[in-house]
Amino acid sequence: MPDLSVTNWFGDVVSHPQVIVEANTVDDIVAVMKDPAKYPSPVRAVGSNHSTAPCGVAEGGTLIKMKMNRILNIGADTLTVEAGAIHLDLSKELEKHNLQFYVNTEIGRLSAGSAACAGTKDASMPGEYGQVGSYIIGVKMVLPNGDLLEVTEDKDPDLMQKVRSSYGTFGIIYQVTYRIRQLLPMDVHHKTFSVAEFTKTLPELIALDYSIMYYIFPFVDKITVEFRKYNPGATGEPNRSAWALRNHLWGTTGPKLGHDIEQKISIPAIRYGVIDSFGAVWRFQLEELVKSPNTIPGDQIIEYPPVSDDSRYTFSLFAFAEKDFPKILGEFFQFSKDYYKQKGYRTNLLYVGYRILKDQKALLSYSWDENIMTIDPVSTANPGWQDYLVAYNQFCAERNGKPLLNQTPKLTPEMVKKALGDRWKIFADTRRQFDPNGRLLNEYFKTLLA
Repeated sequence: MPDLSVTNWFGDVVSHPQVIVEANTVDDIVAVMKDPAKYPSPVRAVGSNHSTAPCGVAEGGTLIKMKMNRILNIGADTLTVEAGAIHLDLSKELEKHNLQFYVNTEIGRLSAGSAACAGTKDASMPGEYGQVGSYIIGVKMVLPNGDLLEVTEDKDPDLMQKVRSSYGTFGIIYQVTYRIRQLLPMDVHHKTFSVAEFTKTLPELIALDYSIMYYIFPFVDKITVEFRKYNPGATGEPNRSAWALRNHLWGTTGPKLGHDIEQKISIPAIRYGVIDSFGAVWRFQLEELVKSPNTIPGDQIIEYPPVSDDSRYTFSLFAFAEKDFPKILGEFFQFSKDYYKQKGYRTNLLYVGYRILKDQKALLSYSWDENIMTIDPVSTANPGWQDYLVAYNQFCAERNGKPLLNQTPKLTPEMVKKALGDRWKIFADTRRQFDPNGRLLNEYFKTLLA
């Protein structure tokens, strides 16, 4: 067999499948499932492969690259597409019809198939969910034996709930139907707080009934909050430059700066001094320029290149109960400073986080029990990142943090069991019913399910 090697988008998760299949039709997927001799297990499917955890790795098996990307139907409140369709492309097409997604998540290369069965993150708009999959109401998939199955929220809400967090371990999804909405103007503005101010006023900020996302700067004790809210009364032409600036700084300039500084400045005090100075510029730009009473929600979606370059970054996340977050945030600031003092390591970008409302649309939802707030370190994977993730995971697990299986690297079975409890057993039992022979089960999920 040829020596095949595939990485995730960032480049730090490597897979060595025996076979790679480009799926252009559902028959291509069926052929894989029905011929295990030619297409060995495990069988995994990927879209743009942005996951930071190895959920899409098919070591020694068969990797399916989803090329099916057609829009099949745009209705008044639904959108049906093939699983390889990309969110940024879909958002632009919806805008032409005066429509939009409910959740306009940042990663523009998110594929519909991934959104339908894996976790995502975005700050909940007032009264809404913050995960893309919560607005997916139907899928069609190829089962491990090659049979086809359609699951819809109307006919089988219990199974649809499980499929939304099945991570491709029940079957390979090839068609997805979203619930969508009419396009609405959106207000956005930013405000910076000290960590003490933020934790003290958080209940008041929540009472304002805005979406809350935030940029965390532990080494200067600051946090900049992004407030979003639909503004149907907005007049005039929408501001298309505010999000464009945010996207360029966040998706290109910031990571490139972090990468280059890491390469060129060897003295930590100087290197991180430059990074902290960029953080000050970033806060200024957010407060003064990324603000408008009339923006287009889809403009939040960032167009990342299909193949990553020196502007790439990686990340992790844990979610915490909203009621505990003020205390945990303060402890995290201290943890970050102590870790840098003891180990000489800190991320070369910043941290972000999201407030996400209680959501039981997916079985493994990280906000299943209550509203949550996240802490998400971001890095270009500068030296020390991998060891840092181990310590970060331990910090979060000790505070009852909830991970995302596709976006939280270096999880242990104990962490997952503690976080998900009985829901993890339900997932394991359901997965086994769909795939008793482990056709779709790679080492990552096999280890977590042990």
